[in-house]
Amino acid sequence: MNDAVLTISGVSKRFGDNLANDDISLSLGEGEIVALLGENGAGKTTLMSILFGHYVPDTGHVTVMGKQLPPGKPRAAIRAGIGMVHQHFSLAPNLTVIENVMTGTESLWSPASSVAAGRKKLIEISERFGLKVDPDACLAELSVGEQQRVEILKALYNDARILVLDEPTAVLTKLEAEKLFSTLKEMARLGLSLIFISHKLDEVMATADRIVVLRGGKLVAERSASETSKAELAELMVGRKVTRPVREASTPGAVVLEAAGITVRSGGIDRLKAIDFRLRAGEVLGIIGVSGNGQATLAQLLSGTIGRTAGDLVLFGHGIADLTVAEAVEKGIGRIPEDRNREGAIGEMALWENTVLERLARFSRHGLVNRQAGIAFAQKIIDAFDVRGGTPTSRIRLLSGGNMQKLILGRNLIEHPRILLAAQPARGLDEGAVAAVHERILDARRAGTAVLLISEDLDEVMALADRIQAIVGGRLSPPVSAEDVDARRLGLMMAGEWQAQGMADAV
Repeated sequence: MNDAVLTISGVSKRFGDNLANDDISLSLGEGEIVALLGENGAGKTTLMSILFGHYVPDTGHVTVMGKQLPPGKPRAAIRAGIGMVHQHFSLAPNLTVIENVMTGTESLWSPASSVAAGRKKLIEISERFGLKVDPDACLAELSVGEQQRVEILKALYNDARILVLDEPTAVLTKLEAEKLFSTLKEMARLGLSLIFISHKLDEVMATADRIVVLRGGKLVAERSASETSKAELAELMVGRKVTRPVREASTPGAVVLEAAGITVRSGGIDRLKAIDFRLRAGEVLGIIGVSGNGQATLAQLLSGTIGRTAGDLVLFGHGIADLTVAEAVEKGIGRIPEDRNREGAIGEMALWENTVLERLARFSRHGLVNRQAGIAFAQKIIDAFDVRGGTPTSRIRLLSGGNMQKLILGRNLIEHPRILLAAQPARGLDEGAVAAVHERILDARRAGTAVLLISEDLDEVMALADRIQAIVGGRLSPPVSAEDVDARRLGLMMAGEWQAQGMADAV
């Protein structure tokens, strides 16, 4: 490693009773890629927020290029050459790429904006680092991977020499993730220094030069990527050996949900095209597909947030019209939404309020919500599902992503739903949290719950599902038994190549 360009010295940060960072010290060399690992809630994002000036540490300091940064001043961090790419993009969808990149870079007192000079600089940076993008494209028209590219370019436009990326592949497809890490390696070769937070051990091992592990707010280990293994890193993260649960053979029960010829048209486009499937009690039906092929529409339809254009739905043996959200909950349908921050929780509301939102009728009388009953319900979930980092009255946005996911899972499973819609249930979770979520899903299966698992993670689907269907362009493949497929065949199905495989319905 070259001389340190960044040093974090003795940083501690407490939020109430929670010691998020406990006397952490680490360094970053020029051209080095450091991966920051840890369980959800281990203190990774807090540490990076201190680095970027969003939080003021209780003790300790940050030094960049030999100069100590003033605490709590993001603009000082930017001037020192630190760029931050957040997990949830901070871009304006109604603006163009160049407008997003230049926002905040010019004085309000400037007589005119130097867009021409800015466009020239942006093009030079994009060509240098292989981050091709159209400066005049509207951000809303770009893919998620392209939007992330804009976030990185915005940091580089501000002359960042140190780039911090928080869960950079959480919303990317596998191909987009591979392209991103290829770009990051090239950036490091050109002299940039990078820190990235991740839960995905494969990408950590393939990309990082050095790996720093946090647990319970403490720095517990540093390893060279060439001298460790995924098994060791997983154990260091959670403090114990981590094993994924195993799906045992079972005999499913009766069909609880059947779709025939379901079509959903929105904005003049058929999002779902005459799809058919059956879901049985005590089984997991896996739906795989690249993001944007209709799986989000399917989850919305079955949870009651949108209606269908054509086709028949049979629920528990009875044909039904379009469901409302309240009817879905009343009939025993629980859901884990794909985006826990936008669809699964309201950040400024308390944990207890978020747990009762979908079942207010149970916790209210004469239009008034029973606060004490809601708090007791939330505490029951916190205890049963090991939700850490908050109390029933804490705002849910203060929880880590993994603990928020466990709360969402808990509010659905604690009442033993008849059907569980699980969309990307382990996205962005650490190894320990993934194992816990998977175990809960298999527990629900054993108890007779019918689980519709929507996931882009082939390993997850193969581990949990009894039968699997691929969704491509709004169409569903015939089902196949999970025992009869491997990753290669599933990859072909995700590419729409199921007709040529002579697949028979695994009904």
